[in-house]
Amino acid sequence: MPDDLLDARRRKLQNIVQLERDPYGRRFPDVVANDAIRARAEALNLSPGQTAEAERVTAAGRITLLRNMGKLAFLHIRDSRADLQIGVSKKAVSESDWAVLEQLDLGDIIGVTGAIGRTKTNEVTVWVNSLTILSKCRQIPPEKWHGLSDVDLRYRRRYVDLFTNPEVMKTFRDRIAIIDAIRDHLRKLGFLEVETPALQPIYGGAAARPFTTHHNTLDIELFLRISPELYLKRLLVGGMERVFEIARNFRNEGMSPRHNPEFTMLELYQAYGDLSDMMDVTEGMISSAIAQLDGRHERQFGDQTINYTAPFKRRTYGDLLREHAGVDLRDHNAVFEKAKSQHLLNKLAKDPNRAARASSAADLGIDQAIIANELFEATVEPYLIQPTFVTEYPAELCPLTRRKPDDPTLALRFELYVAGMELANAYTELNDPDIQRQTMSQHLQGEGDETMRVVDEDFLLALEYGMPPAGGLGVGIDRLVMLLTNSQSIRDVILFPLQRPSQNT
Repeated sequence: MPDDLLDARRRKLQNIVQLERDPYGRRFPDVVANDAIRARAEALNLSPGQTAEAERVTAAGRITLLRNMGKLAFLHIRDSRADLQIGVSKKAVSESDWAVLEQLDLGDIIGVTGAIGRTKTNEVTVWVNSLTILSKCRQIPPEKWHGLSDVDLRYRRRYVDLFTNPEVMKTFRDRIAIIDAIRDHLRKLGFLEVETPALQPIYGGAAARPFTTHHNTLDIELFLRISPELYLKRLLVGGMERVFEIARNFRNEGMSPRHNPEFTMLELYQAYGDLSDMMDVTEGMISSAIAQLDGRHERQFGDQTINYTAPFKRRTYGDLLREHAGVDLRDHNAVFEKAKSQHLLNKLAKDPNRAARASSAADLGIDQAIIANELFEATVEPYLIQPTFVTEYPAELCPLTRRKPDDPTLALRFELYVAGMELANAYTELNDPDIQRQTMSQHLQGEGDETMRVVDEDFLLALEYGMPPAGGLGVGIDRLVMLLTNSQSIRDVILFPLQRPSQNT
Protein backbone atom coordinates (compact mmCIF):
# COMPACT_ATOMS: atom_id res chain seq x y z
CA MET A 1 0.00 0.00 0.00
CA PRO A 2 2.68 2.64 0.87
CA ASP A 3 4.35 2.09 -2.52
CA ASP A 4 0.99 2.59 -4.27
CA LEU A 5 0.48 5.84 -2.36
CA LEU A 6 3.95 7.06 -3.25
CA ASP A 7 3.34 6.19 -6.91
CA ALA A 8 0.09 8.16 -6.82
CA ARG A 9 1.92 11.21 -5.50
CA ARG A 10 4.51 10.93 -8.28
CA ARG A 11 1.74 10.73 -10.88
CA LYS A 12 0.15 13.87 -9.48
CA LEU A 13 3.52 15.60 -9.66
CA GLN A 14 3.76 14.70 -13.35
CA ASN A 15 0.20 15.92 -13.89
CA ILE A 16 1.16 19.29 -12.43
CA VAL A 17 4.11 19.45 -14.83
CA GLN A 18 1.76 18.68 -17.73
CA LEU A 19 -0.37 21.63 -16.63
CA GLU A 20 2.76 23.70 -17.23
CA ARG A 21 3.02 24.55 -13.55
CA ASP A 22 6.29 24.11 -11.62
CA PRO A 23 5.61 21.59 -8.81
CA TYR A 24 8.42 23.21 -6.79
CA GLY A 25 7.20 26.77 -7.17
CA ARG A 26 8.93 30.09 -7.37
CA ARG A 27 9.35 33.25 -5.33
CA PHE A 28 6.11 33.99 -3.54
CA PRO A 29 6.26 37.48 -1.96
CA ASP A 30 4.17 39.36 0.59
CA VAL A 31 3.18 36.31 2.65
CA VAL A 32 1.38 37.19 5.88
CA ALA A 33 1.76 34.83 8.85
CA ASN A 34 -1.31 32.74 9.64
CA ASP A 35 -1.67 34.08 13.18
CA ALA A 36 -1.53 37.64 11.84
CA ILE A 37 -4.32 36.84 9.35
CA ARG A 38 -6.42 35.37 12.15
CA ALA A 39 -5.80 38.49 14.24
CA ARG A 40 -6.92 40.71 11.34
CA ALA A 41 -10.07 38.63 11.02
CA GLU A 42 -10.84 39.09 14.71
CA ALA A 43 -10.36 42.86 14.39
CA LEU A 44 -12.86 42.95 11.48
CA ASN A 45 -15.57 41.50 13.75
CA LEU A 46 -17.15 39.64 10.83
CA SER A 47 -20.45 37.81 11.20
CA PRO A 48 -20.78 34.13 10.23
CA GLY A 49 -20.95 33.84 6.44
CA GLN A 50 -19.55 37.34 5.89
CA THR A 51 -16.49 38.12 3.70
CA ALA A 52 -14.54 41.38 3.68
CA GLU A 53 -13.74 41.62 -0.02
CA ALA A 54 -11.45 44.60 0.54
CA GLU A 55 -9.34 42.69 3.08
CA ARG A 56 -7.17 40.63 0.76
CA VAL A 57 -4.13 38.71 2.00
CA THR A 58 -1.42 36.37 0.77
CA ALA A 59 -0.83 33.19 2.78
CA ALA A 60 1.37 30.12 2.45
CA GLY A 61 1.84 26.88 4.30
CA ARG A 62 1.72 23.11 4.31
CA ILE A 63 -1.62 21.36 3.74
CA THR A 64 -2.81 19.53 6.86
CA LEU A 65 -6.42 18.97 5.82
CA LEU A 66 -7.96 18.66 2.35
CA ARG A 67 -11.65 18.21 1.50
CA ASN A 68 -12.70 18.52 -2.14
CA MET A 69 -16.47 18.45 -2.57
CA GLY A 70 -16.52 18.81 -6.35
CA LYS A 71 -17.08 22.52 -6.80
CA LEU A 72 -15.93 23.66 -3.40
CA ALA A 73 -12.82 22.70 -1.45
CA PHE A 74 -11.62 23.45 2.06
CA LEU A 75 -7.98 23.15 3.08
CA HIS A 76 -6.06 23.85 6.26
CA ILE A 77 -2.55 25.15 5.83
CA ARG A 78 0.07 25.36 8.59
CA ASP A 79 3.00 27.73 8.98
CA SER A 80 5.39 28.02 11.93
CA ARG A 81 2.82 29.88 14.03
CA ALA A 82 -0.72 28.64 13.33
CA ASP A 83 -3.17 26.79 11.11
CA LEU A 84 -5.51 28.62 8.74
CA GLN A 85 -8.55 27.49 6.78
CA ILE A 86 -8.56 28.11 3.02
CA GLY A 87 -11.75 28.03 0.97
CA VAL A 88 -11.62 27.45 -2.80
CA SER A 89 -14.68 27.77 -5.03
CA LYS A 90 -14.32 26.41 -8.56
CA LYS A 91 -16.06 29.53 -9.87
CA ALA A 92 -13.62 31.88 -8.12
CA VAL A 93 -10.33 30.53 -9.51
CA SER A 94 -8.93 29.83 -12.96
CA GLU A 95 -9.34 26.45 -14.61
CA SER A 96 -5.58 25.93 -14.25
CA ASP A 97 -5.67 26.68 -10.51
CA TRP A 98 -8.57 24.27 -9.98
CA ALA A 99 -6.77 21.60 -11.98
CA VAL A 100 -3.74 22.05 -9.72
CA LEU A 101 -5.95 21.81 -6.63
CA GLU A 102 -7.17 18.42 -7.83
CA GLN A 103 -3.56 17.18 -7.82
CA LEU A 104 -2.81 18.29 -4.26
CA ASP A 105 -2.05 15.97 -1.34
CA LEU A 106 -1.61 16.32 2.39
CA GLY A 107 1.83 17.75 3.05
CA ASP A 108 2.06 19.85 -0.14
CA ILE A 109 3.13 23.45 0.33
CA ILE A 110 0.91 26.00 -1.39
CA GLY A 111 0.48 29.76 -1.60
CA VAL A 112 -2.84 31.57 -1.98
CA THR A 113 -4.28 35.05 -2.25
CA GLY A 114 -7.82 35.93 -1.31
CA ALA A 115 -10.25 37.78 0.93
CA ILE A 116 -10.65 37.30 4.68
CA GLY A 117 -14.01 35.96 5.74
CA ARG A 118 -15.88 33.58 7.98
CA THR A 119 -17.83 30.48 7.05
CA LYS A 120 -21.39 29.92 8.18
CA THR A 121 -19.91 27.92 11.08
CA ASN A 122 -17.89 31.05 11.98
CA GLU A 123 -14.45 29.64 11.02
CA VAL A 124 -11.90 32.24 9.89
CA THR A 125 -11.27 31.50 6.21
CA VAL A 126 -9.34 32.98 3.32
CA TRP A 127 -11.55 32.73 0.22
CA VAL A 128 -9.09 32.14 -2.61
CA ASN A 129 -8.94 33.75 -6.02
CA SER A 130 -5.41 32.51 -6.81
CA LEU A 131 -3.61 29.29 -5.85
CA THR A 132 0.05 28.35 -6.43
CA ILE A 133 1.85 25.07 -5.80
CA LEU A 134 5.14 25.83 -4.02
CA SER A 135 6.46 22.36 -3.25
CA LYS A 136 5.07 18.90 -3.88
CA CYS A 137 5.37 16.51 -0.92
CA ARG A 138 6.43 13.14 -2.35
CA GLN A 139 6.49 11.32 0.99
CA ILE A 140 3.44 10.37 3.05
CA PRO A 141 3.00 12.49 6.21
CA PRO A 142 2.22 10.69 9.49
CA GLU A 143 -1.26 9.20 9.60
CA LYS A 144 -4.03 11.62 10.58
CA TRP A 145 -1.49 14.41 11.01
CA HIS A 146 -0.98 13.64 14.70
CA GLY A 147 2.79 13.81 14.50
CA LEU A 148 5.41 11.11 14.65
CA SER A 149 4.81 8.69 17.53
CA ASP A 150 8.15 6.82 17.36
CA VAL A 151 10.45 8.84 19.64
CA ASP A 152 13.67 7.82 17.90
CA LEU A 153 12.18 8.65 14.49
CA ARG A 154 11.00 12.03 15.77
CA TYR A 155 14.58 13.05 16.52
CA ARG A 156 15.95 11.58 13.27
CA ARG A 157 13.26 13.27 11.17
CA ARG A 158 12.94 16.47 13.13
CA TYR A 159 11.78 18.22 9.96
CA VAL A 160 8.65 16.03 9.99
CA ASP A 161 8.25 16.37 13.76
CA LEU A 162 8.24 20.16 13.40
CA PHE A 163 5.61 20.48 10.71
CA THR A 164 3.30 17.79 12.11
CA ASN A 165 3.46 18.77 15.76
CA PRO A 166 2.73 22.42 16.63
CA GLU A 167 3.85 21.83 20.24
CA VAL A 168 7.33 20.90 19.04
CA MET A 169 7.47 24.02 16.87
CA LYS A 170 6.40 26.10 19.89
CA THR A 171 9.15 24.60 22.04
CA PHE A 172 11.81 25.73 19.60
CA ARG A 173 10.25 29.13 19.14
CA ASP A 174 10.32 29.42 22.94
CA ARG A 175 13.97 28.37 22.97
CA ILE A 176 14.80 31.22 20.60
CA ALA A 177 12.79 33.65 22.77
CA ILE A 178 14.63 32.51 25.92
CA ILE A 179 18.04 33.05 24.33
CA ASP A 180 16.97 36.45 22.98
CA ALA A 181 15.80 37.48 26.46
CA ILE A 182 19.11 36.42 28.00
CA ARG A 183 21.07 38.39 25.42
CA ASP A 184 18.93 41.49 25.96
CA HIS A 185 19.27 41.25 29.73
CA LEU A 186 23.05 40.92 29.63
CA ARG A 187 23.47 43.75 27.14
CA LYS A 188 21.46 46.03 29.42
CA LEU A 189 23.95 45.13 32.17
CA GLY A 190 26.83 46.21 29.95
CA PHE A 191 28.08 42.79 28.84
CA LEU A 192 29.71 42.35 25.43
CA GLU A 193 28.93 39.20 23.43
CA VAL A 194 32.12 37.64 22.05
CA GLU A 195 33.27 34.54 20.18
CA THR A 196 36.13 32.30 21.22
CA PRO A 197 37.70 29.26 19.49
CA ALA A 198 35.78 26.01 19.25
CA LEU A 199 38.99 24.29 18.11
CA GLN A 200 41.57 24.51 20.87
CA PRO A 201 45.16 23.23 21.14
CA ILE A 202 44.67 22.74 24.90
CA TYR A 203 41.27 21.96 26.34
CA GLY A 204 40.42 23.44 29.72
CA GLY A 205 37.86 25.13 31.91
CA ALA A 206 36.16 21.95 33.12
CA ALA A 207 36.81 18.36 34.12
CA ALA A 208 35.65 16.49 31.03
CA ARG A 209 36.74 14.11 28.29
CA PRO A 210 37.24 16.00 25.01
CA PHE A 211 36.66 15.12 21.38
CA THR A 212 39.93 15.16 19.46
CA THR A 213 40.67 15.98 15.84
CA HIS A 214 43.68 16.70 13.64
CA HIS A 215 44.57 19.78 11.63
CA ASN A 216 46.29 18.55 8.47
CA THR A 217 48.05 21.76 7.43
CA LEU A 218 49.53 22.51 10.85
CA ASP A 219 49.92 18.79 11.63
CA ILE A 220 48.70 19.24 15.20
CA GLU A 221 46.16 17.58 17.43
CA LEU A 222 43.24 19.80 18.39
CA PHE A 223 40.30 19.48 20.76
CA LEU A 224 36.69 20.58 20.44
CA ARG A 225 36.19 22.92 23.35
CA ILE A 226 34.71 21.61 26.55
CA SER A 227 34.36 25.20 27.81
CA PRO A 228 35.20 28.74 26.61
CA GLU A 229 36.31 29.72 30.13
CA LEU A 230 40.05 30.23 29.74
CA TYR A 231 39.64 32.31 26.57
CA LEU A 232 36.97 34.51 28.14
CA LYS A 233 39.26 35.15 31.10
CA ARG A 234 42.00 36.22 28.71
CA LEU A 235 39.57 38.93 27.58
CA LEU A 236 39.27 40.15 31.17
CA VAL A 237 43.05 40.50 31.17
CA GLY A 238 42.75 42.44 27.92
CA GLY A 239 40.37 44.98 29.46
CA MET A 240 36.93 43.71 28.47
CA GLU A 241 35.32 44.01 31.90
CA ARG A 242 32.06 42.20 31.11
CA VAL A 243 31.92 39.47 28.47
CA PHE A 244 29.64 36.59 27.62
CA GLU A 245 29.43 33.86 25.01
CA ILE A 246 26.61 31.50 24.11
CA ALA A 247 28.83 28.65 23.03
CA ARG A 248 28.44 25.18 21.61
CA ASN A 249 30.51 22.89 23.85
CA PHE A 250 31.49 19.29 23.21
CA ARG A 251 32.17 16.58 25.80
CA ASN A 252 32.91 13.01 24.87
CA GLU A 253 30.81 11.53 27.64
CA GLY A 254 27.63 9.58 28.26
CA MET A 255 24.16 10.39 26.99
CA SER A 256 20.99 10.62 29.03
CA PRO A 257 17.73 12.60 29.14
CA ARG A 258 19.83 15.41 30.67
CA HIS A 259 23.10 15.03 28.77
CA ASN A 260 24.01 15.44 25.10
CA PRO A 261 27.63 15.35 23.85
CA GLU A 262 27.05 18.65 22.01
CA PHE A 263 25.30 21.26 24.09
CA THR A 264 24.82 25.01 24.45
CA MET A 265 26.31 26.88 27.39
CA LEU A 266 26.10 30.53 28.35
CA GLU A 267 29.33 31.59 30.01
CA LEU A 268 30.03 35.09 31.32
CA TYR A 269 32.61 36.98 33.38
CA GLN A 270 32.20 40.24 35.29
CA ALA A 271 35.31 42.10 36.40
CA TYR A 272 35.24 43.46 39.95
CA GLY A 273 32.37 41.13 40.80
CA ASP A 274 32.05 37.96 42.84
CA LEU A 275 29.74 35.07 43.66
CA SER A 276 26.94 37.28 44.98
CA ASP A 277 26.87 39.28 41.72
CA MET A 278 26.55 36.03 39.79
CA MET A 279 23.50 35.09 41.86
CA ASP A 280 21.87 38.39 40.96
CA VAL A 281 22.70 37.96 37.27
CA THR A 282 21.35 34.40 37.27
CA GLU A 283 18.04 35.35 38.88
CA GLY A 284 17.70 38.33 36.56
CA MET A 285 18.29 36.29 33.40
CA ILE A 286 15.77 33.62 34.37
CA SER A 287 13.17 36.24 35.27
CA SER A 288 13.76 37.98 31.92
CA ALA A 289 13.37 34.70 30.04
CA ILE A 290 10.10 33.96 31.85
CA ALA A 291 8.82 37.45 31.10
CA GLN A 292 9.61 36.91 27.42
CA LEU A 293 7.55 33.70 27.41
CA ASP A 294 4.39 34.36 29.42
CA GLY A 295 5.38 35.90 32.76
CA ARG A 296 4.42 32.84 34.85
CA HIS A 297 7.04 32.33 37.59
CA GLU A 298 5.25 29.21 38.81
CA ARG A 299 5.70 26.51 36.16
CA GLN A 300 5.25 22.78 35.77
CA PHE A 301 8.11 20.41 35.10
CA GLY A 302 6.67 16.92 34.84
CA ASP A 303 4.65 16.39 38.02
CA GLN A 304 6.60 19.07 39.92
CA THR A 305 5.58 22.70 40.37
CA ILE A 306 8.62 25.00 40.34
CA ASN A 307 8.50 28.58 41.62
CA TYR A 308 11.12 30.82 40.04
CA THR A 309 10.33 33.90 42.10
CA ALA A 310 13.58 35.51 43.28
CA PRO A 311 15.45 35.36 45.56
CA PHE A 312 16.25 31.66 45.27
CA LYS A 313 17.13 29.55 48.31
CA ARG A 314 20.79 29.42 49.43
CA ARG A 315 22.23 26.33 51.14
CA THR A 316 25.77 25.17 51.82
CA TYR A 317 27.14 21.93 50.41
CA GLY A 318 28.14 20.67 53.85
CA ASP A 319 24.75 21.38 55.44
CA LEU A 320 22.92 19.58 52.64
CA LEU A 321 25.24 16.55 52.86
CA ARG A 322 24.67 16.37 56.61
CA GLU A 323 20.91 16.71 56.17
CA HIS A 324 20.42 14.11 53.43
CA ALA A 325 23.37 11.71 53.80
CA GLY A 326 23.79 11.99 57.56
CA VAL A 327 27.57 12.57 57.42
CA ASP A 328 29.90 15.50 58.03
CA LEU A 329 31.82 16.64 54.95
CA ARG A 330 35.03 16.87 57.02
CA ASP A 331 34.69 13.34 58.38
CA HIS A 332 36.42 11.58 55.49
CA ASN A 333 35.99 8.12 56.96
CA ALA A 334 32.24 8.60 57.45
CA VAL A 335 31.86 9.97 53.90
CA PHE A 336 33.81 7.02 52.51
CA GLU A 337 31.83 4.41 54.44
CA LYS A 338 28.52 6.00 53.50
CA ALA A 339 29.48 6.03 49.83
CA LYS A 340 30.64 2.42 50.10
CA SER A 341 27.38 1.32 51.74
CA GLN A 342 25.45 2.84 48.84
CA HIS A 343 27.67 1.05 46.29
CA LEU A 344 28.91 4.35 44.86
CA LEU A 345 32.54 3.28 44.83
CA ASN A 346 32.06 0.58 42.20
CA LYS A 347 31.72 3.10 39.39
CA LEU A 348 34.75 5.07 40.53
CA ALA A 349 36.94 2.02 41.08
CA LYS A 350 35.69 0.22 37.96
CA ASP A 351 36.39 -2.98 39.91
CA PRO A 352 33.79 -4.18 42.46
CA ASN A 353 36.34 -6.38 44.23
CA ARG A 354 38.76 -3.50 44.69
CA ALA A 355 35.93 -1.29 45.92
CA ALA A 356 34.84 -3.93 48.44
CA ARG A 357 38.39 -4.25 49.84
CA ALA A 358 39.10 -0.51 50.04
CA SER A 359 38.98 1.31 53.37
CA SER A 360 39.86 4.81 52.15
CA ALA A 361 39.98 6.99 49.06
CA ALA A 362 43.73 6.44 48.91
CA ASP A 363 43.17 2.70 48.45
CA LEU A 364 41.28 3.50 45.25
CA GLY A 365 43.65 6.22 44.03
CA ILE A 366 40.73 8.65 44.01
CA ASP A 367 40.58 12.09 45.55
CA GLN A 368 38.42 12.27 48.68
CA ALA A 369 36.44 15.17 47.20
CA ILE A 370 35.38 13.00 44.26
CA ILE A 371 33.86 10.47 46.65
CA ALA A 372 32.07 13.21 48.61
CA ASN A 373 30.65 14.54 45.37
CA GLU A 374 29.41 11.10 44.30
CA LEU A 375 27.61 10.89 47.63
CA PHE A 376 26.20 14.40 47.18
CA GLU A 377 24.88 13.58 43.71
CA ALA A 378 23.23 10.40 44.95
CA THR A 379 21.71 11.61 48.22
CA VAL A 380 21.19 15.36 47.88
CA GLU A 381 20.56 16.34 44.25
CA PRO A 382 17.24 14.47 43.86
CA TYR A 383 15.76 16.62 46.64
CA LEU A 384 16.80 20.00 45.25
CA ILE A 385 13.52 20.67 43.47
CA GLN A 386 12.95 24.39 44.03
CA PRO A 387 15.68 26.73 42.69
CA THR A 388 18.55 26.46 45.18
CA PHE A 389 22.04 27.98 45.15
CA VAL A 390 24.37 25.39 46.70
CA THR A 391 27.51 27.11 48.03
CA GLU A 392 30.85 26.29 49.71
CA TYR A 393 32.00 23.32 47.67
CA PRO A 394 35.13 21.33 48.61
CA ALA A 395 38.05 23.34 47.23
CA GLU A 396 39.59 20.28 45.58
CA LEU A 397 36.66 20.12 43.16
CA CYS A 398 37.22 23.70 42.01
CA PRO A 399 40.76 24.32 40.70
CA LEU A 400 39.74 27.57 38.99
CA THR A 401 37.98 29.06 42.01
CA ARG A 402 39.08 31.41 44.77
CA ARG A 403 39.07 29.89 48.26
CA LYS A 404 36.94 31.07 51.16
CA PRO A 405 39.17 33.54 53.08
CA ASP A 406 38.52 32.06 56.54
CA ASP A 407 38.47 28.42 55.38
CA PRO A 408 40.67 27.55 52.36
CA THR A 409 39.25 24.01 52.27
CA LEU A 410 36.08 25.50 50.77
CA ALA A 411 35.63 27.22 47.41
CA LEU A 412 33.69 30.39 46.66
CA ARG A 413 31.44 28.58 44.24
CA PHE A 414 27.75 27.92 43.75
CA GLU A 415 25.77 25.51 41.64
CA LEU A 416 22.12 26.29 40.99
CA TYR A 417 19.87 23.24 41.16
CA VAL A 418 16.31 23.05 39.88
CA ALA A 419 14.15 19.90 39.68
CA GLY A 420 17.07 17.81 40.89
CA MET A 421 19.51 18.85 38.17
CA GLU A 422 22.35 21.31 37.93
CA LEU A 423 21.39 24.36 35.91
CA ALA A 424 24.19 26.86 36.58
CA ASN A 425 27.71 26.95 37.99
CA ALA A 426 29.49 30.08 39.24
CA TYR A 427 32.74 31.11 40.92
CA THR A 428 34.47 33.96 42.56
CA GLU A 429 37.34 33.58 40.11
CA LEU A 430 40.89 32.71 41.04
CA ASN A 431 43.30 35.31 39.61
CA ASP A 432 46.57 34.59 41.48
CA PRO A 433 48.86 32.98 38.84
CA ASP A 434 50.96 31.09 41.42
CA ILE A 435 47.97 29.51 43.13
CA GLN A 436 46.41 28.83 39.73
CA ARG A 437 49.53 26.97 38.56
CA GLN A 438 49.51 24.92 41.73
CA THR A 439 45.85 23.92 41.44
CA MET A 440 46.16 23.15 37.72
CA SER A 441 49.10 20.88 38.47
CA GLN A 442 47.31 18.85 41.12
CA HIS A 443 45.68 16.58 38.54
CA LEU A 444 42.35 16.21 40.26
CA GLN A 445 41.52 12.68 39.17
CA GLY A 446 37.92 11.66 38.65
CA GLU A 447 36.13 8.96 36.73
CA GLY A 448 38.14 7.64 33.77
CA ASP A 449 39.99 10.50 32.11
CA GLU A 450 37.44 13.13 33.08
CA THR A 451 40.03 15.29 34.77
CA MET A 452 41.36 18.81 34.92
CA ARG A 453 44.78 17.42 34.01
CA VAL A 454 46.12 19.99 31.57
CA VAL A 455 48.21 23.06 32.32
CA ASP A 456 47.60 25.95 29.91
CA GLU A 457 50.87 27.90 30.04
CA ASP A 458 49.56 30.76 27.91
CA PHE A 459 46.61 31.21 30.26
CA LEU A 460 48.97 31.29 33.24
CA LEU A 461 51.09 33.86 31.40
CA ALA A 462 47.95 35.95 30.85
CA LEU A 463 47.24 35.87 34.59
CA GLU A 464 50.74 37.20 35.24
CA TYR A 465 49.78 40.36 33.34
CA GLY A 466 46.97 40.79 35.87
CA MET A 467 43.35 39.65 35.69
CA PRO A 468 40.94 41.73 37.75
CA PRO A 469 38.99 40.01 40.51
CA ALA A 470 35.84 38.71 38.89
CA GLY A 471 32.74 36.61 39.11
CA GLY A 472 32.14 33.93 36.50
CA LEU A 473 28.96 32.05 35.57
CA GLY A 474 27.96 29.18 33.31
CA VAL A 475 24.33 28.32 32.54
CA GLY A 476 23.17 25.25 30.64
CA ILE A 477 20.89 26.72 27.99
CA ASP A 478 19.44 23.35 26.97
CA ARG A 479 18.48 22.53 30.56
CA LEU A 480 17.01 25.98 31.12
CA VAL A 481 14.84 25.51 28.03
CA MET A 482 13.83 22.06 29.30
CA LEU A 483 12.69 23.54 32.59
CA LEU A 484 10.83 26.54 31.18
CA THR A 485 9.06 24.55 28.44
CA ASN A 486 8.30 21.43 30.52
CA SER A 487 10.40 19.20 28.25
CA GLN A 488 11.52 15.99 29.95
CA SER A 489 14.45 15.14 27.68
CA ILE A 490 17.32 17.31 26.50
CA ARG A 491 16.75 15.86 23.04
CA ASP A 492 13.34 17.54 23.01
CA VAL A 493 14.99 20.99 23.06
CA ILE A 494 17.89 20.32 20.65
CA LEU A 495 16.82 20.48 17.03
CA PHE A 496 19.15 17.73 15.85
CA PRO A 497 20.40 15.67 18.82
CA LEU A 498 23.11 13.10 18.26
CA GLN A 499 21.69 9.70 17.32
CA ARG A 500 23.23 6.31 16.75
CA PRO A 501 23.43 5.61 12.97
CA SER A 502 20.42 3.69 11.69
CA GLN A 503 19.85 1.56 8.64
CA ASN A 504 16.33 2.97 8.27
CA THR A 505 16.52 6.72 8.60
